[in-house]
Amino acid sequence: MTSDNVRLPKDPATADIPPPPAKTMSVWQAFTQPAAWTMFFFGFSSGLPFLLVAGTLAYWLKENGIVLKEITIIASAGMTYALKFLWAPLLDQTQLPGFRRLGLRRGWLLASQLAVVAGLLVMALFTPTQLTAFVIATVFVAFAGATQDIAVDAYRIEIAPPAAQGALVATYSLGYRIALIVTGMVALILADHVPWSTVYLGMAVLMLLPVAANLMSREPDTYRESPASWREAMRLGVIDPFADFFRRFGVATALLTLLFILLFKVPEQALVGGIMSPFYLDMGFSKTEIGAVTKLYGIWVGIAGVFAAGLAIARWGVRWPLITSIVVCASCNLLYVWLTHHHGDLAALTFVISAENFSLGFLGTAAVAFLSSLVNRQHTATQYALLSSMVNLPGKVLGVFAGAIVEATSYSQYFVIATIAVLPATLLFIYLWPRFASADEGATRRAQAG
Repeated sequence: MTSDNVRLPKDPATADIPPPPAKTMSVWQAFTQPAAWTMFFFGFSSGLPFLLVAGTLAYWLKENGIVLKEITIIASAGMTYALKFLWAPLLDQTQLPGFRRLGLRRGWLLASQLAVVAGLLVMALFTPTQLTAFVIATVFVAFAGATQDIAVDAYRIEIAPPAAQGALVATYSLGYRIALIVTGMVALILADHVPWSTVYLGMAVLMLLPVAANLMSREPDTYRESPASWREAMRLGVIDPFADFFRRFGVATALLTLLFILLFKVPEQALVGGIMSPFYLDMGFSKTEIGAVTKLYGIWVGIAGVFAAGLAIARWGVRWPLITSIVVCASCNLLYVWLTHHHGDLAALTFVISAENFSLGFLGTAAVAFLSSLVNRQHTATQYALLSSMVNLPGKVLGVFAGAIVEATSYSQYFVIATIAVLPATLLFIYLWPRFASADEGATRRAQAG
């Protein structure tokens, strides 16, 4: 369980020496650091398998005569991403044999990248005509993709201080969203001209680009305790990551922070899932208009929001961009109330999607930077995987009840309710503001001192 390149804590004799003052980072420095563009390729690597085991996969299954019930079951392999915190401790404590020379983070990342390549090749080889082997390969790709996400998030947090996280998230998100375009729109167009197996073979080849970026990147220089025994490894890997969060923040503040994490994206996630597609159709828009505006144009507006947030965080830190984007993003839900009075108006839809996707991109970047500031670098993979899973939990619940709420009220009332839902999180953030500043500054000092 020990790691050759994982360093022991610093000499206790020097533990009480105050760390150097946290240095500020200019916008130019944040975006031109080598790690920023390494994260572009890692973002592409994370985004590439996501649709290939979910939305895009469903088209392939449908064309092979798989019934709808089985399609949804097979495509639910993507749920693996919501469970990644279960094996995240392994990536904090164990190095893989054969990958030690790359270090803890890059070793796991390379192994998961190669696993995605291998899984996509197997999917292309067997195709849905050999369904059992095909499903096993699909689940394998989903598991490897989720493992890759754990490694990438841990790498990002450890490679640069919190002041630079906005830029890293921005370039990561750019790569991720380009991967979604490639595996969504581009894959569908290609599938009209070549077999799906050829499409998936091409996607496997594209994964070699981030593999090369990984081989040329550097390992984060992070100090981490090296366990002396299996029992100690279990304590450090499974128990301590959770206990550490409460030790650092105190029980009351930790619980309120976790509550805030559960609540602050509720207004955004109220519009995630199956509720919006029927809404767009009921508003008189064609599927072509919906796809062009929300899936293609909207992605690029979201990328603009991501980079705007990266600039804002580099300039003003995490807290102001986060609280601003929470309020603005929730307020954008009211634009859908306005849209109910503009049936079939493509210009109105474009305006609403522009405002919403820009604010969503901005909030997504600020949220990732904020969660990163809460993580102890002794337990990066475990703590971030858990916190990011908590952010997405309300969306799963809302997806179950959104339709029933609309049927009992109306679309307009539902969007108003979704907007009002921002109040609890906003009040919690105002109350916790000083503690979040302290946590962020502490993380910055650790990064500069390490």
